[in-house]
Amino acid sequence: MKLHELAHARSGDKGSTADISVIAYRPAHYPHLRALLTPDRIRAHFPDLPPGPIHRYEIPSLHALKFVLHDALDGGVTRSLRLDAHGKSLAACLLEMDVPTPPTTDAKD
Repeated sequence: MKLHELAHARSGDKGSTADISVIAYRPAHYPHLRALLTPDRIRAHFPDLPPGPIHRYEIPSLHALKFVLHDALDGGVTRSLRLDAHGKSLAACLLEMDVPTPPTTDAKD
């Protein structure tokens, strides 16, 4: 299945740093996403981005994960010739990631 079936996402930038927040549609899917979406998995999904560090922040109260991709935008909007120097399309690209179907759960949403 595609990640967009389990979550929605937003992305943005500050200089050369991009950030992507992934928010589970259902609270019961948050542990599944937390287990799957690691910095290494994000790096593998974006092999053409510059190899800066990726940090993950967990926001359990919102059932969300925030990824900060350092040096991903080649200097940012004022210095880069990249098509998307703002990083706005990164969320949409990440949502196309193939992920395993979550285990069934009896947890209430």
